[in-house]
Amino acid sequence: MQREQLADFLRRRREAIRPAEAGLATGPRRRAPGLRREEVAALAGMSVDYVVRLEQGRSSQPSAQLLTALARALRLTDDERDHLFYLAGQQPPSTEGVALLARAGLIRMLDLLDATPAMVISDLGEVLAQNRMSMLLTGDHTHFTGDKRYLIYRWFTEPESRVVHPAGQTDRHARQLVSDLRAVVGRRAGDPDVDRLVARLRAASAEFRERWEEHEVKVRRSDRKTMVHPRVGPVLLDCETLVTPDLRQQLLVLTPADAEARERLDLLRVLGTQEFDSPTDRARPGVSPGNPAPHPLR
Repeated sequence: MQREQLADFLRRRREAIRPAEAGLATGPRRRAPGLRREEVAALAGMSVDYVVRLEQGRSSQPSAQLLTALARALRLTDDERDHLFYLAGQQPPSTEGVALLARAGLIRMLDLLDATPAMVISDLGEVLAQNRMSMLLTGDHTHFTGDKRYLIYRWFTEPESRVVHPAGQTDRHARQLVSDLRAVVGRRAGDPDVDRLVARLRAASAEFRERWEEHEVKVRRSDRKTMVHPRVGPVLLDCETLVTPDLRQQLLVLTPADAEARERLDLLRVLGTQEFDSPTDRARPGVSPGNPAPHPLR
C-alpha cells in the first residue's frame, strides 16, 4: 500500500470534481471548487473520519469494496480506478466478473441527465450507478451485496420489491426479466457467474422455475411502464436503453410519457430538494443529494 501516493491521488481527484458532476447543488458558501470530504464520504457510503485518514496517509488498507465505492463517488475513469487499486495494494476488479464498475462515459451521461431518472445496469441486472432523480424515484439500488445485487433476484425472492409496479403490470415485468436473462445466458454461454445466478434463482423461486422453462427470449430495448411512488403516485414513463458495444452495461433512461408524468417528476424533484435542505437530513449520515435516504420502494 503506497499511503502517500494514495492520499495525494484521492485528494487531487476530490478537488478536481465539480459538485454538479456528482449531482450536488452548489451554494454561495462554497469556497473550494471541488467536493468536500463529507460529500465524498456520503457518496461512497463511508465515514468522514475514514476519508480524512485516507487523505492524510494514516488509514488501514481499504478493502476492494471501499475502493469500488470511492471510484464511483470520485467518477474515476477505468485507468484511474485501476491506479487507485494499485496504490492501495489491491488488484483491480476484473472486467469479466460480476463486480463491474459503471463505465466513466456512462457516469458522465448520468450527470448530464440531471432532471431525468437514469441508471447504469449490468447485463445481469445489477444497478452500478444512479443519478439523483433515479434515487428519488426508486430508492438507492447500488448498496446491495450478494445475490440481492440483481434486480431479478430481488423480484423473485422479495415480494416487497414489486411495490413499485402496479398489480396489473407485475406479470408482464416478470416475463421481461426472465426473457432478458435468457438472452444473456445464450450470449454468455458457459460463464460461471451467469450459470450460478440462474441456479440460485431456480432453487429459490418456483415462479422463476416455471417461467424459465417457457424459454422465452427477448432483449428489452424500449418500453413504457408505470412506476408508483409513495408520495407523488403513479408515473407513466418511457424507458429507453442504450447499451455498450460489448453488451455488458446499459444506460436506462426514464422519461415522462405525458404531461401529468412530467408534473409528478417535477414535484418529486422539489420534494427531494426540500428534504436535502432540512437540518435533520443534513445531520443524518449517508444522506445527501447524491445519496438520498431509502424509501419503502426498495
